[in-house]
Amino acid sequence: MAASAEVKRPNVVVVGAGPAGVRAAQALVEAGLRPTVIDEGRRDGGQIYRRQPEGFSRSYETLYGSEAARAASLHRDFDALRAQIDYLPDTLVWNIGPKAVHIVSRTRYRKLAFDSLIICSGATDRLMPVPGWHFAGTYSLGGAQVALKAQGCAIGARVAMMGTGPLLYLVAAQYVKAGATVSAVLDTSTFAQRLRALPQLLAIPSALGKGIALMGVLRRAGVPIHRGVTPVAIEGSSAHGVTGVRVKLANDTTLNVTCDAVALGYHLRSETQLADLAGCVFRFDTATQTWLPQIDEDGRSSVAGIYLAGDGARVRGADAAERAGRLAALAALHDAGIERGGAAQLRAELSRFTRFAAGLRTAFPWPARFAAALPDDTIVCRCEAITAGELRHVVREMGATEANRAKAFSRVGMGRCQGRYCAHAGAEVIAAEARVPLEVVGRLRGQAPVKPLPIALEAESRMENVR
Repeated sequence: MAASAEVKRPNVVVVGAGPAGVRAAQALVEAGLRPTVIDEGRRDGGQIYRRQPEGFSRSYETLYGSEAARAASLHRDFDALRAQIDYLPDTLVWNIGPKAVHIVSRTRYRKLAFDSLIICSGATDRLMPVPGWHFAGTYSLGGAQVALKAQGCAIGARVAMMGTGPLLYLVAAQYVKAGATVSAVLDTSTFAQRLRALPQLLAIPSALGKGIALMGVLRRAGVPIHRGVTPVAIEGSSAHGVTGVRVKLANDTTLNVTCDAVALGYHLRSETQLADLAGCVFRFDTATQTWLPQIDEDGRSSVAGIYLAGDGARVRGADAAERAGRLAALAALHDAGIERGGAAQLRAELSRFTRFAAGLRTAFPWPARFAAALPDDTIVCRCEAITAGELRHVVREMGATEANRAKAFSRVGMGRCQGRYCAHAGAEVIAAEARVPLEVVGRLRGQAPVKPLPIALEAESRMENVR
């Protein structure tokens, strides 16, 4: 139903141009609005559907494999929206204030006002440290994927993929299709865990089928796949970088894999820093063992006018993110007095993806037990070079059993990544040493800026203000 002439058209800002952000913008445009879409990337698509740079000519099938059709659809739909939205690529939202976002682009700082803000911040790799992961040549799975899609290169001549989760197999298959050499896929989960998850995974048969197809790609390429492994160390040196990976197999024997690069990751974690800066209430989610912003079934946060969608709110995959993005936009429209249909169907579809995501957690569990077994000299925080032993010291000697107190004493999480890579594993180390539940450790508080800012632009901005 079209909005009445008396209804004020809200000023809506969408953060993120991945699956959730694109579908949110599409729903807003269909309702007659002209939203502002802020994208940290140079081109739309987010991480999973990241577009290759202008001038590159690799096919969608080569870049996205089984997701080629969905990637093409999302890109095509966003191209159709460009004339009806204000698109700000290469732009970082570094802080959120009352009814305004603070942004920085390659040219200047700005503050944009909003009536409604839809945050579609996506997800990044969830990482567990392993001795040697600080050597050059160790990447996250997402980083390995960015290199392939956005830069047209592999992270090494012989790459080992280690961790667990769907992304492990997706990136490995994408590397194989691109002609790269994958030395091995080293999965910490077991076949028995996948069997237990099967009833939930059948909630989305097509997604299950895609996962099976990825396994087929790897088998046909002759890539060794080892399940139930325990990472022991990434071998190498500061001078030469990665030279191999050592793991313990399920039968308790040791396997050494020769490689010059490692892609590492254990499923995904929601990017929640912006929700934190917006003042959203967080709750500890026992299923994922993470702190997540509180939202209702349509994506409304605890702060009026702030909506959260996609993997940045709940990790359920790209297909779910598209639906969640549209649903959040419909919620924002409803709250502004503009009624549009389709919410009930989106909620029903999302419930299936929620069940499927629960199955993935059963099939590919986060290996919390590894944290307690990390040697003291293992670096946990790569930005600040903080070891597991140093974290254990502040727990034992200073009583720092809360995340922010441990941060103050040890500097863990104070680097340029702001805890994105170390916070989850660091909390596990603290919880294991203090013998307390993970929930008691808490979470690192978000701080602005969420990422480092260029000083030169700050100076330029001040000069403009003076003039």
